[in-house]
Amino acid sequence: MANATEHATRPADMEKETMVTDDSSPQPGLKKKINEKLVKHSHDADVAMKAFEGTEGQVLELTEEKRKALLRKIDWHMMPIMCVVYGLNYLDKTTLSYASVMGLRLPPSADKLHSGINLKGDQYQWLGSMFYFGYIAWEYPTTRLLQILPLGKYSAFNIIMWGLVLSCFAAVENYAGAIAIRFFLGVFESSVTPAFALFTSQWWTKKEQGARTGIWFSFNGWAQIFGGCLAYGIAVGCRKSGTTIEPWKIVFLVTGLLTASLGFLFLWIVPDNQMNCRWLSEEDRILAIERIRSNNQGVGNKHFKMYQLKEALLDPLSWAFFFYALIADIPNGGISNFFSQLIVSFGYTPEESLLYGTPGGAVEVVFLIACGWAGDKYGYRILISMTGLLTAMLGMILIVALPLSNNTGRLAGYYLTQASPTPFVALLSLISSNVAGYTKKTTVAAMYLIGYCVGNIIGPQTFRPKDAPRYVPAEITIIVCWGVCLGILAFIHFYCVWQNKKKAQIRAAPEYVKMENQEWLDLTDKENPEFVYTL
Repeated sequence: MANATEHATRPADMEKETMVTDDSSPQPGLKKKINEKLVKHSHDADVAMKAFEGTEGQVLELTEEKRKALLRKIDWHMMPIMCVVYGLNYLDKTTLSYASVMGLRLPPSADKLHSGINLKGDQYQWLGSMFYFGYIAWEYPTTRLLQILPLGKYSAFNIIMWGLVLSCFAAVENYAGAIAIRFFLGVFESSVTPAFALFTSQWWTKKEQGARTGIWFSFNGWAQIFGGCLAYGIAVGCRKSGTTIEPWKIVFLVTGLLTASLGFLFLWIVPDNQMNCRWLSEEDRILAIERIRSNNQGVGNKHFKMYQLKEALLDPLSWAFFFYALIADIPNGGISNFFSQLIVSFGYTPEESLLYGTPGGAVEVVFLIACGWAGDKYGYRILISMTGLLTAMLGMILIVALPLSNNTGRLAGYYLTQASPTPFVALLSLISSNVAGYTKKTTVAAMYLIGYCVGNIIGPQTFRPKDAPRYVPAEITIIVCWGVCLGILAFIHFYCVWQNKKKAQIRAAPEYVKMENQEWLDLTDKENPEFVYTL
């Protein structure tokens, strides 16, 4: 066919397509091994195979014009709700930072503007970390449930639940209640990032995934802008007009109930996969699957495969992802829970800290979208993402090196640190692009986010009360962590380059023959010679 046209047809019976080994080939064992592996998996293929059942004799044409129209329809239905929900995911877990300067830490009082739950010593640090204890406790179980249960419906359930749990924070009266709320907030939010990584690999091609991951993750930055303005408006309004409940409780109620409402909208819009998508016609559902054939990943497989779990645990790439997330999120855990107090330490009032934190969100948005776009365009997501980490390191060096009296310079340094999530997002998109086999993909996503949790648990503990107002030990720890992360990113890049060269040699061998519909057999990235790692 011409480049502008592709066909989606019903897959032939896999066993009938088994290749016969040519014993005269230089390496007859290689061909036999590949064929046996493909036939073995043909009985447990990806659910995408079902989309083509009953289409015998039909030829569905996927022209370039149709491809673009289909992509627009997918983008306009999926991206807005994913972006808003992911922004609320960040806002909901960092609402604690806003509340910390709005009276949460104060002792109970008859004055509703200055009444809190009387946090003492390092109790605030443990509130910051407790979210991630819930997250890490439920991370692997939730990734298994994402594989077994309907993806869209299970994701919507968790969104609704974490919104309701967050709103319950307004009823908290002591430290024990706050700890419980933070733990269960982590439990229900643990599904969102692996779910969104699965949605991204399910609906978009590898060349489209980096930019779209950058876009929906960038709503962390938009949430920081929105959250700062919201908290500032509530704080000022309560101070001027008075209030019947504490200002920090209003913040939790607004953000929690907004999230729960969006969860119901998510349930209506986002399907489990292309096959039960209400806003696509029957023909478009098949074409939506056909357009991601080149990913060599399919759209899902509900069967747990032990060999894929073992492969994930033995793959150096999986552990590189894990250790990057762990080390990179030590800084993230500290900054995300202490940024309001950090800005106060620069010499600004608590109310000013709510407003002055918002430009940091704009920095994050710009870097994530720009690096995501450039990574897809030029094909070097990892190397391009390093620019964000280098920018963040420069910002933290400014915070450490500048005198305490230089409020403006240190605040500018804080803004630059908000470029740090860029490589984290690039690697998250690579879990979508570079990990195949549904059990392996969910396992690697769980490993990555467990590392993320451990780092975020450690992070708040580096900001010790005795180090205030400068927190120099914590700031130096952040710089060192980011330096180590640059080395991990370099390893991931060169490892993928090496693996691509090995696969190219296998495909170039005269005895290698690609099997029809090999893309839908739920093969892992290691066992599929056609799989090419994105850089």
